[in-house]
Amino acid sequence: MSTTSSFEHPAVQLRLLEQRARKRFGQNFLTDPNAVTRIAKLGGVREGTRVLEVGPGLGALTRALHQAGGTVHAIELDRDLADYLESELPSLVLTRGDAMKSDLELAAPGDGWVCCANLPYNVGTRILLRLLPLYPKFNRLVLMFQREVANRIIAEPRTKAYGSLTVMCQAFSKPRYGFTLPPGAFHPPPKVHSTVVVFDLREEPLLGGASPEGFEHAVRAGFSLRRKTLVNALSCLYEKEAARAVLDETVGLGHRAEELSLEEWGRLAFGLEQSGARLR
Repeated sequence: MSTTSSFEHPAVQLRLLEQRARKRFGQNFLTDPNAVTRIAKLGGVREGTRVLEVGPGLGALTRALHQAGGTVHAIELDRDLADYLESELPSLVLTRGDAMKSDLELAAPGDGWVCCANLPYNVGTRILLRLLPLYPKFNRLVLMFQREVANRIIAEPRTKAYGSLTVMCQAFSKPRYGFTLPPGAFHPPPKVHSTVVVFDLREEPLLGGASPEGFEHAVRAGFSLRRKTLVNALSCLYEKEAARAVLDETVGLGHRAEELSLEEWGRLAFGLEQSGARLR
């Protein structure tokens, strides 16, 4: 089996396959062999670790995960690359399809998995939000995003980057920076820098007692009108006077969404859910 010691530039591999990176799949293949080794290390991958890789592409990260001792399953949407992976990496357990729709219990049966991926920018946050609530199936995610998205994930309250994505990620996990790569670390090179983020999933999400759906609904409504106070922002999805009363009881009136801490979002979401103020 190939390993990172025989790392080939993706342009060479694609040329041999008579194929190009496909924009519709958001394909930007890693060209830095050190990067895939670092991702495997951040995942804590060692002998016997079960790893789900989303979008393995040409298998650069897959090989590094195997070399670290991981048992690797993967989900790949591109049929031509799936054919290539099955011929080159026969020990890889491959699910063909869209990671947003695939049955994750079939792709990664049981609990205690790590997920590692160089995610396509166009669907990266959607895949992340699907994976975040899935402890104990996954205990750690190591995922690549464009740097701006990574900054939003790890932002602090009262900053420009702090938003609904921040609150959702930090409610379900403890995210931290891994490392950042320049455009030249990929083929074809994107127009932005990319950052690996490590998510240690929480056994008990910090939702303040609200259901996951109720928490997400409140957070998305609260950030829907960033320049407005929460009373006005929430009124698009909640009955305004009921929302005002819940705000007054939980976090106080006059706040904007970016001013609330994670704990305050939990109290607010729980209060809104209990009040029955939701319109739709």
